[in-house]
Amino acid sequence: MTRVGSLLVGLTLVAAACGSDEAATTTEAPTETEAPAATEAPAATDAPAATEAPAETEAPAATDAPAEPAAASDGILRLGGILPETGNLAFLGPPEFAGVEAAIADVNAAGGVLGNDIEWLPGDSGDNGEVANATVDRLLAEDVDAFIGAASSGVSLTVIDKITQAGKVHFSPANTSPVFTTYDDNGLYFRTAPSDVVQGAALADIMIADGATSATFLVLNDAYGTGLLEFTQGPFEAQGGVTDLAEIYDPKAENFDDVVGKAVDAGSDAIVIIGFDETSKILTGLIENGVGPADKMVYGVDGNMGNALAAAFDDPSVLAGMRGTLPGVDVDGQLADFRDLLLAVDPSLIDFSYAAESYDTVIILALAATVAGTDDGIAVGAEINDVTRGGEKCTTYVECLPLAEAGTDFDYDGVSGPLEFRDEGEPTQASILILEFDETGTIFVDGSVQGSVEV
Repeated sequence: MTRVGSLLVGLTLVAAACGSDEAATTTEAPTETEAPAATEAPAATDAPAATEAPAETEAPAATDAPAEPAAASDGILRLGGILPETGNLAFLGPPEFAGVEAAIADVNAAGGVLGNDIEWLPGDSGDNGEVANATVDRLLAEDVDAFIGAASSGVSLTVIDKITQAGKVHFSPANTSPVFTTYDDNGLYFRTAPSDVVQGAALADIMIADGATSATFLVLNDAYGTGLLEFTQGPFEAQGGVTDLAEIYDPKAENFDDVVGKAVDAGSDAIVIIGFDETSKILTGLIENGVGPADKMVYGVDGNMGNALAAAFDDPSVLAGMRGTLPGVDVDGQLADFRDLLLAVDPSLIDFSYAAESYDTVIILALAATVAGTDDGIAVGAEINDVTRGGEKCTTYVECLPLAEAGTDFDYDGVSGPLEFRDEGEPTQASILILEFDETGTIFVDGSVQGSVEV
C-alpha cells in the first residue's frame, strides 16, 4: 500500500570529525514527493523517572585498559552473534539473523575470507545484560574475532567493555544511541545503523509537518530511550513545538495506568511513544481513554513500529493512523532481489528491519579482514572505516574482493546505503523510513527521510 504525495525531508547533521559531544541539525522544508511502492513494510529496533524534563544521558564509565587479542590469529574469520532470540526485541531477531546468514553465504560462495569460509556462532542477547554477558563469555571462549549485535543499545552497553578490551570487534547493525559516538571503545566498536541524532530530527520534522504544535513524550528508561527523546524534543521545540510532558517510565512496570493518566491530562496534540514491546500496553490504555491513534496524532519509533505491535491487539485496526520512524531502507518495496535473498534464508519473515544493516555488517568485516590480511580483531577493526569510504566504488563482496586483494583503495556501498563511515565507526549517510499503520493495522511505507553527517 502506497500513499501518493508522502513526506520527504532532507536533513544535514554537522559534527566534528573527532567526535564532538554536540551536533547542530538543520532541516529543509518538507516537499511533496511520491512515496516508494510497498506492500508490507519492515518492522521496527533498538530508552529516569521525571515528568518535567528528561535526565541527561551519559556514557558508562570507560576503562583505560588497552585492548589485547585473546588469542593468535588462525586465519579463520569467526563471527559471534549477540542478537535478540528472546526478550522485548525478539521481533528484530529474525530479519537480523537472516541478513547475517545471507551475507555469510554470499561471502563463502565467493571464496570466503583469507581462503577460508567464515564461521558463524550465533547467540542470544536477550533484553538484559545477564543473557548478553553469558553469550559473550561463551563466544570469547570459542575465540570469535568479532561480535555482531546487540540490537538494543542498552544491552550493547553492558558488554562493550568486555568485548573491546579482549581485542575483539563489536559491530552492531541496530544500535542507535548517541552515546556510542564518543564512547571509549579502543577503536573497536562500529555500527551500520545511524545515531538517533538523525532519527530524532526526522521524527520532529514529521510531527511539525503533520501540524503538531504540542507533544507528550512517553519514554523507555534506557540509553536508547532518553537519547532519542533528547534529539527529538530539541528539534521539535526549535521549530516552535511545545513539550507538555516528558514522562520517562520503567518498561518492567506491572501496569502503565499512571503513565497513561499523565498523558491524558497533558492534552497534547501529539503523543510520542519511545519504547519496546510494552508499547502495546501503553497504547491499550490510551485507546481506552480516548486518546489513541483515532483521536490524536500518535507516533512510534524503531523500537515499536512493526507488525509485532499489531499482533498484540485482537483488532489491529485500532492502530490505524499511527505513524513513526525506522532507520533503514524499504526492503520489501524497493529491494526485491535482496528481499528474496532474505526469504530464501528464512521464508517466515514478515518484517525486514535492520536486515540490510546486518548484511552489510558481515560484508564490511569480511572486506576489512581481507585488507588486513588477518582475522585478528584489532587489525580488522583498523580497516573497517576505510573500506566504506573513498576509493573505487563497489557494491557487492564479489565486486569488492579483487580490489581488496590487490590493495586498491575502494569504497563499499551496501544494500543499506552509501555508509561512508566517520572516524567514530558509524555511517555519515542514512535513510529514515516513515511508517504508518493503515485501516487494517498493516504497516506501509509513507516516504523516507535522507540524513547525512558532515565530517
